[in-house]
Amino acid sequence: MAGAFEGIRIIDLTTVISGPSATMILADQGADVIKIETPYGDFARDVATRRGGFSASFLNNNRNKRSVVLNLKTEHGLNALLKLIENADVFVQNFRPGVIERLGLGYESLTKINPKLIHVSIAGYGFEGPMANRPVYDPLIQAVSSLASVQAGSDEERPKLVRTIVPDKLTGIQASQAISAALFSRERTGKGQSIQLSMLDTIISFLWGSDMGGHTFIGDEMEREEAQSFIDLIYEVEDGYISVAVMQDKQWKAFCNALNKPQLIEDERFSTAQKREMNKNARLEEIQKAVLKFKQIEILDLLEAADVPCAPVLTRTQMRQHPQVMANKIIIETEHPNAGKLRQVRTPAVFSNTPGKIKFGAPKLGEHTKEVLMEAGFDDETIQKILTE
Repeated sequence: MAGAFEGIRIIDLTTVISGPSATMILADQGADVIKIETPYGDFARDVATRRGGFSASFLNNNRNKRSVVLNLKTEHGLNALLKLIENADVFVQNFRPGVIERLGLGYESLTKINPKLIHVSIAGYGFEGPMANRPVYDPLIQAVSSLASVQAGSDEERPKLVRTIVPDKLTGIQASQAISAALFSRERTGKGQSIQLSMLDTIISFLWGSDMGGHTFIGDEMEREEAQSFIDLIYEVEDGYISVAVMQDKQWKAFCNALNKPQLIEDERFSTAQKREMNKNARLEEIQKAVLKFKQIEILDLLEAADVPCAPVLTRTQMRQHPQVMANKIIIETEHPNAGKLRQVRTPAVFSNTPGKIKFGAPKLGEHTKEVLMEAGFDDETIQKILTE
């Protein structure tokens, strides 16, 4: 069966993570993604954790794409790109703001040669304003968006970075959703459009739903954020760690009864959900004391039997070997012609009629240049000029 985006062609000028992860989502769902690279290639090709000339980062963000090398500083290279754009559905780039317009590849220019084109620009801080043209990486967005302060828990504490590139990856997901919506709109109206998306806006939007309650009611803003607790919902047990989340009255009572702690049910500090939240540190300390002497499997079995929400805290190795993860079949094995046997993940959404699939692994630099240019109608002599100019 064909993927949901079968027949959609995407010209992808993005590099590193945010853009490539977005276009790979669409490629997994059937789109023909043509990755345009400079003669030096995407920087992600050169990062650590490598085998067979490929980095894990590049492999995990660029499968199902065809690589075309074009030097956009030359007339032949730029003209070849414009020719490819004529019959494309989507154009995606994440250059610093202003660069794409200087290349003559801005929305106003490209819509003249392809009125139905969806033109997508991904930026770091934004497209206007005092920081728009600054270089940007994931930690900087975590800093400016207040994500690092949210992670710290309180404005009084030292800010902390989330130890994965949340802004990059969330922006990729947001971009893929925006492109999907634009393609749906074009099906109805026949019109393309421009999409601008910044990493900063993506993370601020992400935080607002759960972490900006103190700044939602105009006129009643909190001057400084204070943490309700600095204790994570992670508890040490005899041979590892578990997480327990008891929100409702019935869950709190079930937890106390399962561990034979009736005095905690009777404790006035914990008698209602509101009081348990007001006395959060004391409650979490009592939970920690109650579970400390149990082995992980023993306490989890006990709590699960009482229908108390709980789970083991897993390392990365344990996660991929866990029965639930295995049952989900999210982790798959693929064979790459250069990098060998790989462990990757399928697209997480499971479609009944238009399933996503991995057709081929991440490409070598320029692997499909001649193939794609021939499809566009270039003859051998012109292709040779494009490649050697």
